[in-house]
Amino acid sequence: MENVMSQISDGVLDGNMAQTRELVQAAIDLGKSPDEILHSALIPAMDEVGHLFEVEEYYVPEMLLSARAMQAGLDLIKPLLAEADVEPAGRVVIGTVSGDLHDIGKNLVAMMLEGAGFEVHDLGVDVSSEDFLNAVYEKNADIVAISAMLTTTMLNMEKTVKTLESSGLRDQVKIIIGGAPVTYDFAEQIGADGHAPDASQVARLVRELLARKL
Repeated sequence: MENVMSQISDGVLDGNMAQTRELVQAAIDLGKSPDEILHSALIPAMDEVGHLFEVEEYYVPEMLLSARAMQAGLDLIKPLLAEADVEPAGRVVIGTVSGDLHDIGKNLVAMMLEGAGFEVHDLGVDVSSEDFLNAVYEKNADIVAISAMLTTTMLNMEKTVKTLESSGLRDQVKIIIGGAPVTYDFAEQIGADGHAPDASQVARLVRELLARKL
């Protein structure tokens, strides 16, 4: 299986969970390192998925299937990455803001970030500003990603930003926000560092923000 890396990428692009899992296991059995599988197969595939979404060749269902296929492969190499002490591209705390129970978009963003090599800690839904703050402390997060699907809960995004500011941690993390009603102007208004209009652009945004921290 000389082309196992390209076959893994094809499995992700096709949204084929079983194929991706089988091929990742085959790559492990062949002695491929988890870092190589991640950076030579899974990450390039998810980057391509993001591109296909942006040029409207893929839509949300296709992107979700690809993300799930990637996750199936990632589940196999996560323990191996930990054993090899491979550093993630960054650490992200993500959650849907207090008062909001929507999670489909948030879940997709989390999977896209994991597929891009980030360590993601998903706090779930209805996450208070204090819970975001505690997670930043506990996980040593570089990025806080806050989602909202309701205009009535968007204001709690600003509360989370202010909580991080008052804690003294604001300069240590970058804050990104997203969700159907969220705009660039709103992100700027509440003091967030960035906004991605859809999941396909999140990994690029996070990479850019972390590059500015260096």
